[in-house]
Amino acid sequence: MATSALFALSDNAALSVDRLSFELSAEWLEQHALLPLRREHDTLVIATWLPEPEARALDDLRLMFNASIVLEQHDETSIRSAIQRVYAQETVTAEGLIAGLSIDSRALNADELPLDDLLHLANEAPVVRLVNLLLIEALDARASDVHLEGYADGLRVRYRVDGVLQPAPSPPPHLTAAIISRLKIMADLDIAERRLPQDGRIRLRLQNRNVDVRVSTVPTLRGESVVLRLLDKDRGRVTLTDLGMAADTLELFAEVISRPHGIVLATGPTGSGKTTTLYAAVEMIRTGREKILTVEDPVEYELPGVPQVPVNEKVGVTFASALRALLRQDPDIILVGEIRDPETAQIATQAALTGHLVLSTLHTNDAPTALTRLLDLGVASYLVASTVDAVLAQRLVRVICPQCKYATEPDKATARRIDVAALNLETIWRGRGCDECRGTGYRGRTGVHELLVMDNHLRVEVQGRRGSEELRALAVEKGMRTLQEDGFRLVRAGVTTLDEVMRVARG
Repeated sequence: MATSALFALSDNAALSVDRLSFELSAEWLEQHALLPLRREHDTLVIATWLPEPEARALDDLRLMFNASIVLEQHDETSIRSAIQRVYAQETVTAEGLIAGLSIDSRALNADELPLDDLLHLANEAPVVRLVNLLLIEALDARASDVHLEGYADGLRVRYRVDGVLQPAPSPPPHLTAAIISRLKIMADLDIAERRLPQDGRIRLRLQNRNVDVRVSTVPTLRGESVVLRLLDKDRGRVTLTDLGMAADTLELFAEVISRPHGIVLATGPTGSGKTTTLYAAVEMIRTGREKILTVEDPVEYELPGVPQVPVNEKVGVTFASALRALLRQDPDIILVGEIRDPETAQIATQAALTGHLVLSTLHTNDAPTALTRLLDLGVASYLVASTVDAVLAQRLVRVICPQCKYATEPDKATARRIDVAALNLETIWRGRGCDECRGTGYRGRTGVHELLVMDNHLRVEVQGRRGSEELRALAVEKGMRTLQEDGFRLVRAGVTTLDEVMRVARG
């Protein structure tokens, strides 16, 4: 039976690859940067990442398959991943490895094991291999996080893919303590400390990808819970045009961030892509002739040519203290990871007032509420009115899988909630669920946005300490597209589903 693997192309599509010959080895294919994709009659389609693969290697494949060769250019990381999955001598998945392990139904409590035994278990080959496979498969699934939760009957593993948790292969109960200890060892944490939360970082190279893994552990009733945040350092840099903004929103936002001074805020809940948007904004406006500095907690991705300061509260480096120090570094643009306290808010507004462009984030539900949140943090109303230039609220919605997409009509419950005819939503799109999207009907995410740009009228109302609902009504009157309205735009375009928009964006 043919062995299959999925790998992502550079345009985020996916292909199924079958093993076309047992005479080929993974080493030979990687050495020559070639991967047979499929046979079409007398033609063999081969993926490569090289502009001109070695002619002798192509001749070998031509003779082996007795077929003419057609080359397709694909991403190097994806090709190498598929080669290892399909042509490696042992094609092992986490689920297959778990199935082959001896099963002991009793979960070993880490407190019952001597520290030396726990260390030995954590370094055993099956445990090391299983942890590596779980991380590799999480990356292949495009997961942003891996959750490992300890329960009485063992360890539950789940991947967060496109913002939603999905089940993953769960190890045998007797390996729970060993797997958690293995992750702690990799993150340079104390495996003997199981009563206090711990945070660490793992730097890995998996399948020729540089990956940073942020590790967080917390004690629970049944052992420890571990969450791994996966940061793929080799993932392509996201630009503003990749974020799904409407053309008019993108044009207006680009104009605002190009101003020489002021505050531009990105708002939304955790995981809504705020930092990604600010990174993309920095990439758009940088020319090399300005001084750009950032202070973040933590620094998620490195921006080449930009000094980035990580917050370290243990030694007194807070957002406020770091921001105060950065102002003495002669900056033009400062990116502040988050305005979370009155002192940071005060310094940020003073920086904008003295001729700096400040980009930052706030945790608020919509754009107008960000203005009142600054007032709540103790910033004078005249400072908020004079320094804030724009607020961009955003959410991430899942994109319908292109492989199983179909047209349908809104259900009756949805039709009762919104006027589908007035919104031109009589025909909508959904995903049936397929192998490409792991049965979810979605693959990837894009943004919905609400951009509030300050004008003289709004500045006067802010200085008068108007409430967020009054500011919202005024902004809508002046043409602001709300999060939900922007979501409906994507529904009409067949990008996402009505259910997704209703789930993440309020009316």
